[in-house]
Amino acid sequence: MTMHCDYHVFDAGDVLLQSGVVFPSMRLAYQTYGTLSARKDNVIVYPTSFSAQHYDTEWLIQRGGALDPDRYFIIIPNLFGNGLSSSPSNSDVTPFPAISYHDAVGVQRRLLVEQFGISKIALVYGWSMGGMQAYHWAACHPDMVERAAVVCGSARCSPYNHVFLEGVKAALMADPAFRDGRFIATPSAGLRAMGRVYAGWAMSHAYYCDEIWREAGFTSLEDYLARSWDIAFTRRDANDLLAQIGIWQRGDISQCPEFAGDIDRALAAVRARVLLMPGQTDRYFDMRDNEAELGRLVNARSAELHPIPSIHGHRAGNPINNATDCDFINAEISALLQR
Repeated sequence: MTMHCDYHVFDAGDVLLQSGVVFPSMRLAYQTYGTLSARKDNVIVYPTSFSAQHYDTEWLIQRGGALDPDRYFIIIPNLFGNGLSSSPSNSDVTPFPAISYHDAVGVQRRLLVEQFGISKIALVYGWSMGGMQAYHWAACHPDMVERAAVVCGSARCSPYNHVFLEGVKAALMADPAFRDGRFIATPSAGLRAMGRVYAGWAMSHAYYCDEIWREAGFTSLEDYLARSWDIAFTRRDANDLLAQIGIWQRGDISQCPEFAGDIDRALAAVRARVLLMPGQTDRYFDMRDNEAELGRLVNARSAELHPIPSIHGHRAGNPINNATDCDFINAEISALLQR
């Protein structure tokens, strides 16, 4: 382990990826909150979402909240490709290899076991790509995971979700800075175009119809798009974004030797208490995907579907400035931790 100014790095060494490629000196950046109990039974793993770093998601870790650092030892592992863990922007590995959630969760498990001696996880909590990681944890390491909260996520990337991401990729890669499979400079126009594509999918019909963006201080629809979405991804390296889109599109808990592509077998491997919390108006991770998964979680200690009743689309699961959705999520997670 090496310590950076405000996070740690787990040096995983040379890691054999699912693709058969060896990733040399793979590094997992992570941050911890709270104190590990003597029995090591108060662990919450909170993986990051698309393009997010731990700084972006730690707002949910609050005293008195569901993810309470006074009660729990919370670990945020940064997903590969986010600019802190091994990513195109910080590694010399070219071309940057295809990484899967299985690869990511495998290294996260090593962090827990080798660095902290943890064998039980009270809760894996994740939103969006974080929710997909929570699902992988529950299916691939059922002996460790006691509870899993999948917020606006699914067991695999649906065809509809895949098509959305194809639009995002196409907008980004249309920039002239994209040459021979990678960006050779910052694709300013591509990043703006990507944000505009995202805006249409991220929020709901009702969100735009009712002009909910006014609550955040925007004066017009164009003002909202320009100040919220045109800049949404400009803080990240474009090659990193492409790497993470690849992880997202390949996401499937059954794509490993143990399950051989059989999604029913993969879902049946889950033994945790599972809470599926789709956003009612989410278009990336449609509620119907979770509804289809629910009946196949046949060996889970419990499996419940509690949709977030929100018009905030996909963002309902990450409601930084939205008290109503935040209260709903906190109440649901608090109840799950008490079960």
